Amino acid sequence: MKEIKLEALPYAEDALAPAISAKTISFHYGKHHAGYVKTLNGLVAGTSYAELSLEEIVRTAAARGDAAIFNNAAQTWNHTFYWNSLAPAGKGGAPSAALLAAIEAAFGSFDACKAALADAAVKRFGSGWAWLVAENGKVKVESTPNAETPITRSGVKPLLVVDVWEHAYYLDWQNLRADYAKTVIGTLLDWNAASRRFG
Repeated sequence: MKEIKLEALPYAEDALAPAISAKTISFHYGKHHAGYVKTLNGLVAGTSYAELSLEEIVRTAAARGDAAIFNNAAQTWNHTFYWNSLAPAGKGGAPSAALLAAIEAAFGSFDACKAALADAAVKRFGSGWAWLVAENGKVKVESTPNAETPITRSGVKPLLVVDVWEHAYYLDWQNLRADYAKTVIGTLLDWNAASRRFG
């Protein structure tokens, strides 16, 4: 069996403070994310999924309607992508010329793009995710509920994501999801990583 691993955080647990505290990271990464990985490995052991990569498990489970496997695999993938969408304040850089041009073509300005991403985060009812994605070279914002993820759709390339499940922000921000989203989008997004993904 090809065991799915809990990927290491790309920074220290306190590196995103004060916007996201070490306590939040400890629970979010150390309990929630780790729990999805552990459950997923138990679910796929001895099945046709056992030798697949994480992305293959997500796509196959989505196609087959295997809800428990999909939910745990997609949440594992989404969380890993979330941690790698963030960087300590001042370290995330700026969009590359190519990404900035695509952002300006889609939204009119970089600030308008960030505002649209924050709006998607705030308006996602219940738990879910706010994504910046590229499709056919065009950049757009979308949100998904629960464990849903853009990687199940052919030709869609996630660039960045903001987690809007309550466990992502409640210890630090309580019910102030809008403030959490605005702060993360304004200070912690890794635009260098988004630029590499955009190509």
